[in-house]
Formats: sequence, structure tokens, C-alpha cells
Amino acid sequence: MTKQYRTESDSMGELQVPADALWGAQTQRAVNNFPISGIPMPRPFIRALGLIKEAAATANRDLGLLDADKAQAIIDAAVRVADGEVDAHFPIDVFQTGSGTSSNMNANEVISHLANQAADLGVHPNDHVNMGQSSNDVIPTAIQLSAVLVAREQLLPSLEHLSTVLKDKAEELSDVAKTGRTHLMDAMPVTFGQELETWAAQVDSNIKRIRSALKRVRRLPQGGTAVGTGINAHPEFGARVAAALTERTGHKLRSADNKFESISSQDVSVELSGQLKTTAVSLMKIANDLRLMNSGPLAGIGEIELPALQPGSSIMPGKVNPVIPEATCMVCAQVIGNDSTITVAGQSGLFQLNVMLPVIALNLLQSMEILGNASRLLADSAIAGFQVKEDTIRQALERNPILVTALNPVIGYELGAATAKQAYKEGRPIKDVALDNTELSAEELDRLLDPLELTKGGIKE
Repeated sequence: MTKQYRTESDSMGELQVPADALWGAQTQRAVNNFPISGIPMPRPFIRALGLIKEAAATANRDLGLLDADKAQAIIDAAVRVADGEVDAHFPIDVFQTGSGTSSNMNANEVISHLANQAADLGVHPNDHVNMGQSSNDVIPTAIQLSAVLVAREQLLPSLEHLSTVLKDKAEELSDVAKTGRTHLMDAMPVTFGQELETWAAQVDSNIKRIRSALKRVRRLPQGGTAVGTGINAHPEFGARVAAALTERTGHKLRSADNKFESISSQDVSVELSGQLKTTAVSLMKIANDLRLMNSGPLAGIGEIELPALQPGSSIMPGKVNPVIPEATCMVCAQVIGNDSTITVAGQSGLFQLNVMLPVIALNLLQSMEILGNASRLLADSAIAGFQVKEDTIRQALERNPILVTALNPVIGYELGAATAKQAYKEGRPIKDVALDNTELSAEELDRLLDPLELTKGGIKE
């Protein structure tokens, strides 16, 4: 079938737009100009654009700058954008003009089109939907608003859930001692509880870091317009938009004190991305520990057995792999790579404007979304259900010569080292060799070398 078109025009002239498209000429020019990746702007970003346009119309109405009927039509249309009803009409590639002007105009054109469909009020995309705004403050505001929403609604709850699952599992296994490892070599015992509590502490520290960064992300540049001076915007506009967004979202937002900083730089996004990278580093450590503890089942460490979720090989029957930790590690690698992109993009604050805003939005939001999803999967599909292989753990503990460390205060380091080396060489339990090499009784050695007691630290006398 032949596709139907209509003629639209802008300051550069006329061009053809698909007849059923809600966008106009400026969006179509961007579609024509940037056939690069096929990746549109992320859904959370489009949601934020809708919320900003809703808040802007509310503020301009309340300031007496926008007719009440036009304002309501814009508000109703902007809500539809925020709610995802018209996502198909946001086709512009992420790799576009660095200010994101094309995406801002996409929102303006879609909202004006919807508003005029509902009531023929002559709502103009620039004069009314974009009143008191510039792409240069709208797009940074959309990045920051969408980041706050994804962090608060998805990422932080997922990390908190992971922390809770880790602590519950730690409590369940608080009295199960195992061989500790440093340099991937046998070391003094720890409990599973201590190991899991360590992971939970890492997650909790990352939650605090992200929350701290969000304090600065919540300072919105809206109201600075083109370069930070606020040209063509009411002096109260920025504060009123922030207040309307706070009421709408339930998240405390405020107008940035220095809008020149907020428009010319993306330091807040770089900072937040850095905390996401740190979180990714922590999750990769946890995931890799789980993979190693699960390794085997015969030729590896084999301390735990992760839930079996799917066949692990197309050629080796019966093989089961640690798929959730592996997926988590890939997520972490992606987040670390995204941070590198955001770091480079953050350096592109040239004079009064950063000119890599769309790619910052893409990478920042993707990092938060996939970290949140991976955290829940790691909690529910790996950590909550893994089983401890107590026989394997007990045998490793009994043969661990490093337990001789507990005898240092009694027999001294040199005799301890000789005893450990002999135990390694002969493949005998450290208790048996210590019986031969020292004057300690079997009862004293049982007490001094009790693995669970050794996890409590201190000097054994």
C-alpha cells in the first residue's frame, strides 16, 4: 500500500510528513537527518519530557501568561506523553543534535498536535507548549528528572531488596563456618553470614552514595532557558516548574541556584554515573564470588549450589551454569562502559552548553535500569535459593593448614609455619600434625582450632 503524507512547514520551508504522524516539520527533519542507530530516546526520558511540559503549562497559566483553555489542552496532551500513550510518535535517533533540540521539538509538536485534536485552540508548539523554555534547559532537566524517577522508583528499591535478601541469607547461615580465601588461596575461616553481610554492606554503601548524588541531581536547570540568564521566562517560572514537578511526582525537586552551571555542564550526571559504576564494581565482585563458590560440581570449589535454571550446554548433557551471576557481570561491564561514555560526554560542556546530552540520557538511564533489574534477579534467582554443600565445606576446613595461625600465640610463628608446610606436604589435617609437632593435647587442639570459634577473632588461649 502507498503511504500517505501531508505537507508541513517550518522556518526552513515545507516537507512531507506521514499523514498519521503526530509530529511536525522539525521532527521530520531530524528523522531524515539522523538515520544512525535506530535507537530512540529512552521511555523514562520521554516520560520526563511530558511531565516538564505539563508543569510548564501549569506554571505559565498560574503566572497569567497562558490562556487557561490552551494550558489545559497542553496539560492533558502532556499527560498522555508522560503516560506512554504516544511513544511511537517519538522516532528521533539518540544520535542527533547534541543539545537534544530535536527531541524537545518532537515533544512540542506532538503535544500541540494532540491539544489541537482535542480542541481547535491554535496551540503552537513554540509559542505555547515551549513557552518560557529552551531546549537548553528542558533537555538537561529531562535527564535529571528521569534519573531521579528511575533511581527512586526502580534502582534504589531493587538495591534495597538485594540488601534485605543478603541479610536474611546471612542470618540463616550465621553459624556455618567455611574456608576464607585471600589471593584465591586458603586463609582463616569465616562464616557464610560474615561473607554475606560483607556483600550487604557493599550494597548499603552504594545506596548511600547514590542517594547523596541524587541531592544534586534534584536541582533542576529549568528556567535558565538558552544560556542560563532566563531570557523569555518569568523570574518565578523555574521555581514554579520545580514545585509542580514535586507535587506531581512526589519527589522533592527544586530550581537550581546557578542555572549557568546546570546548563553548561553535566557534572551531576557524571557524578551519578560514577556512583553507578561503583555499584557495578560491587555487584561484579558479589557475582564472581558466587560463581567461584558454585564452581564444580566436582573439580571446582563446590561450596554452594546455585538454583538450576536452565540447561547449560548444547553439547554436554547435564551441565548447569551460573547464568544469573554471569548475566549480572555482563550488566556490570555495560555500566562501566556507559560511565566511560558519560565521562567523555560530560567533557563536552563547551562554553554555555553541553552538546552530548542525548547520549548522556541514554547511557545514564540504561545503567540505572539494568542495574536495578540485575539486582533483583541476583537476589531472587541466585542468592535466596542457593544451597550450602556442608560436607565439602567441612572437609576443606579440616584439611586447611592455615588454621595453624590460631596456634601462633602458643607455639610461635616458626613452628606454626613448619607444621603447616608438613600438613600441606603430607595431606593431613593440621590437628594431626600439630599433635606430633607440639605438646598440645587433642582436647586443647580441638578448642584452639574450632573453625566457628576462629571466625570470632581475638587471641585463643
